Amino acid sequence: MKPNTTRRDFLKASAALLPVTGLPFAATSAANTAIKRVGGAFLQPALNAYSFLELLNENLTDASKGIDLFGVCDFCAKHNMAAVDLTGYFFPGYPKVPESSYIARIKKYTHDLGLDISGTGVRNDFATADKAVRAEGVQLTKDWIEVAARLGAPVVRVFAGPQKPHADWLAASGNAPRLDVESWMADALRECAEHGQKFGVLVAVQNHGDFLSTGAEHVSLLERVNHAWCGALVDTGKYFTDDPYADIALVAPHAVNWQIKETIKSRTDSPRTDCRKLVKIIRDSGYRGYLPIETLSMRRKNYDPFVEVAKLLTELREAIAEPACPRLQL
Repeated sequence: MKPNTTRRDFLKASAALLPVTGLPFAATSAANTAIKRVGGAFLQPALNAYSFLELLNENLTDASKGIDLFGVCDFCAKHNMAAVDLTGYFFPGYPKVPESSYIARIKKYTHDLGLDISGTGVRNDFATADKAVRAEGVQLTKDWIEVAARLGAPVVRVFAGPQKPHADWLAASGNAPRLDVESWMADALRECAEHGQKFGVLVAVQNHGDFLSTGAEHVSLLERVNHAWCGALVDTGKYFTDDPYADIALVAPHAVNWQIKETIKSRTDSPRTDCRKLVKIIRDSGYRGYLPIETLSMRRKNYDPFVEVAKLLTELREAIAEPACPRLQL
C-alpha cells in the first residue's frame, strides 16, 4: 500500500474487494456519493425521542401519564443537549400531518429552550411487493418532508422496510430477488428525495437490520438511489456483522444523521458501544453535525430512559472531549 494512502482511500479500496453477488453497486463506487465537507469534524450530542418510546406511547393513550414531546424537549434542555429528533409517531394524530397550531407551538418551544430540531421520522415499508403500500409510504414521507420543513428540521428518517405484519423483507417482497427489491426501494426513495429537494429536507435511509444489515448493503442502496438529497442515517446498533465498526466506517462518509446506540448490536447480550472508537471513526469521516442518542428498553424490565440516556450522553461527551488524534494513515 502506498505510504500516503488515507483511511478513506483504504476503505474505498477495501469495499471494492467485497463480494458483490446480488449487490451491483456494493460500495465499489462508494466515494461517488460521499458527502463533501470542509472544516473537519464537528460533533454535537443530541437526542432521538424514541428513547422515551414507552412513556411517549403511554402519554398518547392518557395525557396524564408518561411524557410528551415537550417533556422530552425539557429533558434535552436540562442536559444541555444541542438538538432533538422528534420522531413523527409521537405527534398527535400520526400518521396524519400535525395541526398547524401544534407545529408552531413545538417550534417556538424548542427555540425558547435553545434546541434545534435535528430531524423527524416515519414508518414506511418500501420492501413490500404491494405497489399500493409502497405508494402510501412515498406519500407519507412527502407529507412529513413538508412537516419537517415547517419545523425547520433538515432530515426525515425512512426505513428500507419492512413493517408488520411481515416478518422480514423476503416475506414482504414475496421472496423476490434482492436486486428487484433494491430497485423498487430505490425508485421510491428517489421520488421522496426529489420532493425533499423542493423543500430543503434530506431523506435519510436507516439501516434497521433485515434488508440493510451491512454497510455494503446500505451503500449499495444509496448508490442505486443516486440522489444528492438521499443519504444515510447510520444506526450504530443495527449492522449485524462480525465487525460493525467497519460497517459504520464504510457508511459514515454518506451520513446525514445518526442514531448512537448503547450496544453495538442493539441487544442486551452484545458489547456496549465503545464511544471512543466510534467517535474516532466519525471524526475520520469528517462528519459535521448532530449525533442523536437512542437508547432502547431491549426487554429490560428496569429500563429507565432518564438514567440510560444520561449515562450514554456522558460516555459520548467524554469521547468527543478527548483530543482528536491525527487521521489514521495506512
